[in-house]
Amino acid sequence: MVSAILIGAGQRGMDAYAAYALQYPQRFRVVAVAEPDEARRTAMARSHKIPPERCFADWRPLLALGKIADCAMVCTQDRYHVEPAEAALKLGYHVLCEKPMHPEADQCIRLAEAAKASGKTLTICHVLRYSPFFTKIKELLDQGRIGQLMAVQHIEGVAFWHQAHSFVRGNWRNSRESSPMILQKSCHDMDILLWLVGKHCQSVSSYGSLTHFRPENAPPGSTERCYDGCPHTGDCPYFCGKIYEEDGGIAPGFRRVVALDGTAEAVAEALRTGPYGRCVYRCDNDVVDHQVVNLLFEGGVTASFTMCAFTYHCSRTINLMGTRGQILGDMEKNQITLWDFLTGNREEITIKTPKSGHSGSDTGLMEGFLRTVETDGAFQRSSAEMSLESHLMALAAEESRLTGKTVNLQAFRSRMA
Repeated sequence: MVSAILIGAGQRGMDAYAAYALQYPQRFRVVAVAEPDEARRTAMARSHKIPPERCFADWRPLLALGKIADCAMVCTQDRYHVEPAEAALKLGYHVLCEKPMHPEADQCIRLAEAAKASGKTLTICHVLRYSPFFTKIKELLDQGRIGQLMAVQHIEGVAFWHQAHSFVRGNWRNSRESSPMILQKSCHDMDILLWLVGKHCQSVSSYGSLTHFRPENAPPGSTERCYDGCPHTGDCPYFCGKIYEEDGGIAPGFRRVVALDGTAEAVAEALRTGPYGRCVYRCDNDVVDHQVVNLLFEGGVTASFTMCAFTYHCSRTINLMGTRGQILGDMEKNQITLWDFLTGNREEITIKTPKSGHSGSDTGLMEGFLRTVETDGAFQRSSAEMSLESHLMALAAEESRLTGKTVNLQAFRSRMA
């Protein structure tokens, strides 16, 4: 039985990672929580039977208790990961930290160095490394099934409704408050490319912008909020009622983010008064809605990555090209196709995934992290140093996007340190 403390009981902390303890109580339990939102703190305490003396509005008094569990999960907002994670490492906790480590490169480096100095593990929630889909692709590459890997094309479809929820109306809409989108949303993808290629990244270039979700693109006569009498509720795909509708809504899973209890009345009131009811063309968002990144790895391996808001589904597709074969993969469909150049054989592989977020990745992450804790760090699929490199790739891509220049990753790291 592994015990944990939770710092930050938001959607990921409470509903993705801590929820593993409710599914597998014989393996995992959460014994304390720190969360400033009283409603979420109370909900977490009730569902996990955490006593009042182990519930805190701030992480500092929780960590002042000393080491009271085997591990700590740090799931605060992006800019507030480093201090509690560093303090937990010093106390001797193995730490699971939500991605990204921090929006600024020097703080990412600081946290990776803190993990190294502590002798404990820091696992960043790069869940794709634990997905059955990408695990199988990694296995095929390591077996040499397509010879020497030469190039990768990777595409992340964010989904129009997810972009509207998280990156236009939501917590990650503004890079000054959270992170650049290429880091917040796609450090997953930088990390999975780093893992699959298996070599260090040397240089990065990038282009992208915020093009659509801008005031000048607001339909004529539209209002500040969807429910302020806007005449476009029937012809706007971003109408909040359509996205969060209880029956037949595009994203009913986000209802608990809009209003914690998820009832029709609570959601309707939140949409009338809260951030998720704002017109998507009249928010204070500044993060991109599409971006491309080109990467050069050691040995001449190249990769291209495209992130785009304007897709129907949240999806990831990948094309890996080697000297003896090719792998095509669709994560949403859990389908992998492998072509062999010599024989012409085409192998179709269907991946079975557990029912959890990110096509089974969330469950895989928790199982992997528990194994890390149980072995006192002997098992690690992703070290702090590996996660640091993929963060620097994303941050270098953002610098390239803003400056129009190719960024040498080693020079970038030295400058940021």
